Amino acid sequence: MDGHRHCCNDPHHQHDFPTDLKPEELREPASPARRGFFRGALASGAATALGGLGAASLAHAQTEVGRSTLSHYHIPATAETVHWGYFSKLLKPAVEVQSGDFVTVETLTHHANDDAERMIKGDPGAESVYFWDKTRKGVDRRGAGPMDASLFGRGAGEGLGVHICTGPVAVAGAEPGDVLEVRILDVRPRPSAGFKGKSFGSNAAAWWGFHFNDLMEEPKNREVITIYEVDATGERDWARAIYNFRWTPQTDPFGVVHKTIDYPGVPVDHATVKENWGVLKNVRVPIRPHFGVIGLAPKEADIVDSIPPSYTGGNIDNWRIGKGATMFFPVAVDGALFSVGDPHASQGDSELCGTAIECSLTGTFQLILHKKADLVGTSMESLDYPLLETQTEYVLHGFSFPNYLEQLGAKAQSEIYGKSSVDLALKDAFRKMRRFLMTTQGLTEDEAISLMSVAVDFGVTQVVDGNWGVHAVVKKAIFTGTED
Repeated sequence: MDGHRHCCNDPHHQHDFPTDLKPEELREPASPARRGFFRGALASGAATALGGLGAASLAHAQTEVGRSTLSHYHIPATAETVHWGYFSKLLKPAVEVQSGDFVTVETLTHHANDDAERMIKGDPGAESVYFWDKTRKGVDRRGAGPMDASLFGRGAGEGLGVHICTGPVAVAGAEPGDVLEVRILDVRPRPSAGFKGKSFGSNAAAWWGFHFNDLMEEPKNREVITIYEVDATGERDWARAIYNFRWTPQTDPFGVVHKTIDYPGVPVDHATVKENWGVLKNVRVPIRPHFGVIGLAPKEADIVDSIPPSYTGGNIDNWRIGKGATMFFPVAVDGALFSVGDPHASQGDSELCGTAIECSLTGTFQLILHKKADLVGTSMESLDYPLLETQTEYVLHGFSFPNYLEQLGAKAQSEIYGKSSVDLALKDAFRKMRRFLMTTQGLTEDEAISLMSVAVDFGVTQVVDGNWGVHAVVKKAIFTGTED
């Protein structure tokens, strides 16, 4: 879908379709292995609700919401529909949906001004978000800091949070203690307005990257941006680097000089940088489009920095959160307030240099609400972290601090950046996987620990987002065997 050419300016634009139609947008019904994974742990109603996106699941959703049709909403990315650099329980929803409804959401990368010619120019939605002249910005607040830039002088919000998030989407009837299921039905690159059939993304090897204090070549304090080209038609499943450049001090339209990449959306004047073309020759980077930021509003603070992930999701930065995946989030505030952003064309585990291929995407989601009362006695009753399901795996997300806003107190949003470690994140992932195996499979603690060591993969999700992440992956297939 050409997101910026076929969208409606009304974020409440919707259409209805019967729940037994649109088969091309749906996954296959749940396999016996998937249903069996929760056997004995989920009540029958909840087990049905956790089925795949086939006709059976839609029939359940139809019964659950008491409607013969489900609605499909479209939220374009504009200055009116995005919030830049923060989550907030105080935000007015872009739209309210019912459980089972579909929503197509356009998302923009916050690195688009690294090459505005390729990623902004001629795109009305992106132009409205990125607008910045001597008198005003299209989106003023960029981050969770003070609006008067009294801390660092960077700009409104101070860049304490950087991601452009579209939404939020309110889910009718959602309350704290519920679980929101988010099914990712489609993810597509946002085409460049000026380069037919192409999309572009930026990778910034920046000062917050894990590599930055361990550089070998001079100058050792360099920040390097690499621009990648992506096929927007879907015919080519790889990206290629086209050029890179070192960041030089950039003066924004308000006259503030940015010696480093310290504030999102600063226009890069390419007359001040040296473009090095033909980098990474003969290298094809497999694309796996996904959303780095996806989640719900937390309850602990009114405005929350978008960078550190937490129990309601956010900046998880797991490349597996793409088409065909399902996320489960604990609801912390009324309406849930679902937002998505930080779109990536590709990323490796760890996101080592600080960013992925930051590339604008459009996603289609189905949102299904599971009420707290219906989850009593099931393995989802105590879900307090973002859980990822793919066709073949369950992926649990551990963080250095599972709920840093609560654990670190009043100064959590600043102190988290100096307190994280892989050790803490691994311990959290281990504890979550242990509980998951014991509650979903009825294993003893000893059985769960043995299984984790021989059949569960632990990986570093990211080491650049303040609250570091380790994910634990368990394959569904290991539970499909029968006794000989």
